[in-house]
Amino acid sequence: MKRSPKLALYAAMAAASFIAALALGRPELAGLGAPFALVLAVGLAFSPAPKPEVTLRLPGDRAFEGNEIEAEIVVSASVAVREAHLTLSLPRGVEASEDAPARILSLKAGRERAIPVRLSYEHWGAYRLGDFDLRIGDLARLRLIDTHIAAVTPLRIYPRQERLQRLIKPLETQPYAGNRVARAKAEGIEFADVRPYVPGDRIRRVNWRASSMRQSLYVNQQHPERNSDVIIFLDSFAEAQRENESTLDLAVRAAASLADHYLSAQDRVGLIGFGGIVKWLTPAAGTLQYYRIAESLLETEINFSYVWKDIDVLPARSLTPQALVIALSPLLDERGTNALLDLRRRGFDLVLVDVSPLAFTGPPNDRADSQALRLWHLWREETLHFRYTRLGVAVVEWNGETPLAEAVEEVRAFRRFVRYTFA
Repeated sequence: MKRSPKLALYAAMAAASFIAALALGRPELAGLGAPFALVLAVGLAFSPAPKPEVTLRLPGDRAFEGNEIEAEIVVSASVAVREAHLTLSLPRGVEASEDAPARILSLKAGRERAIPVRLSYEHWGAYRLGDFDLRIGDLARLRLIDTHIAAVTPLRIYPRQERLQRLIKPLETQPYAGNRVARAKAEGIEFADVRPYVPGDRIRRVNWRASSMRQSLYVNQQHPERNSDVIIFLDSFAEAQRENESTLDLAVRAAASLADHYLSAQDRVGLIGFGGIVKWLTPAAGTLQYYRIAESLLETEINFSYVWKDIDVLPARSLTPQALVIALSPLLDERGTNALLDLRRRGFDLVLVDVSPLAFTGPPNDRADSQALRLWHLWREETLHFRYTRLGVAVVEWNGETPLAEAVEEVRAFRRFVRYTFA
């Protein structure tokens, strides 16, 4: 509780009149301060009004990055409040339609008032909204009550997704039904080959055209429809930043996009967060798995650690055999790069998306900076990338300025024309 300027003014006027009456010996001067003293006595006798209840009402507790919603600030009070100053504070990543969402309002006793406010979600993350600063006064406006209302409304903003026309096709499939054509020959829809008839084959599989040409019964063979395991490997040892964006932001958005598209294709998707804190989700399918991955991505952050980690710290079930591993890494920490090399040497089908930190360096200040930046670029391309490409790993550099779909198409072209070898 604090005093208002009106309280100080009334007290000063009453005190001045009484002091003047005593100093000049004129009692009538004291009458000039009597009204001010009366207001002070009556005003201070009233107890301050109880503080109103303030909450932020959202249409939902989940949203996607880049969206806007209509929220409401709901204020209610048990007694009438002539004047209340209300200010809403928002965390980084959430913005209001106005620069300063502050209101001056009056409340009727027992009534609820809803104030609409438009919120835009600019950055993924887990938040608590509803952080208010409230100031009200008593009936005489002699005392001010400042109250801070802590945020209690949960909100989870999922990373925005990019549209992908096609996906990176895994080399191997799993023994579960899906949308991918397996290389094996079994019951299916896609034609694979013809072979001579053997007792037990179904008549409906007979290829009558081939049989008539070869004067012997031949049957069709098909490729079965299977799904695949896709593991998204997120390197969170280090990041490069500029203003409100970083390589980790780009990697998280790319991971969310890839997970959603692969799950839509009925594949099983898992997630490995490899950094100062290692987290993993075993591969699974369905909509529920997407929300598990999205929730895990919201908790991704750079955790500094001196501990030297390798791929052995992960449980075996998080790296299923014949899985496609899509790594998203800025290649800034040797622990992450060595773990990916170890994965490839173990025979995993690996794709590396280099979330390039070069775009976060800024313009060079002089010729020496320009040469150093050029040498760093050459070292990353000729040394780091070469360590993977010589093992048959598709490596693509992506800076976030171009669509993720372009990086996917570059990987598909590499895997289409390059012969894979295992070290």
